Amino acid sequence: MKDKMTRRWSTYETFYVELGDKKVADIVITNHARSRWVDRVESEKTGYEDIAEFLWECLKQGRVEPYYRNEEDVYLIDDDLVFVAEFAASETDIDLLGNPLHKMIVVTFLGRMSETIELRDLKSYYSWLRHSRRMTLVKNSRKRK
Repeated sequence: MKDKMTRRWSTYETFYVELGDKKVADIVITNHARSRWVDRVESEKTGYEDIAEFLWECLKQGRVEPYYRNEEDVYLIDDDLVFVAEFAASETDIDLLGNPLHKMIVVTFLGRMSETIELRDLKSYYSWLRHSRRMTLVKNSRKRK
């Protein structure tokens, strides 16, 4: 979703928002991210356009920040909503200096920290998930024997 306000005459540069060292000019929502949005975030505005518009407004207002300082794949909105995003260079959009702008591809929404306390420490949350899945597999293999 691109910013609808830039569709006017005499706009020479594509509108973008800086997020870290990336210049985001477009947002892409994956099918998985949309299904997680419905499950974990909101049940009323669930269209791709609605989600992208919400993220675009958050980016423009500076409400999106990295979850970890070093890594650039997990982000927070308003210190609550956790989502995973990847970036790809746009083939069509460049800035005035010729540098490529980026597409933010939203992979998934992990949920809200205010609702899921485990999201406060993602590394321990992921290790807990791996352990619980492994234990489920072990239990199921015991039943078959």
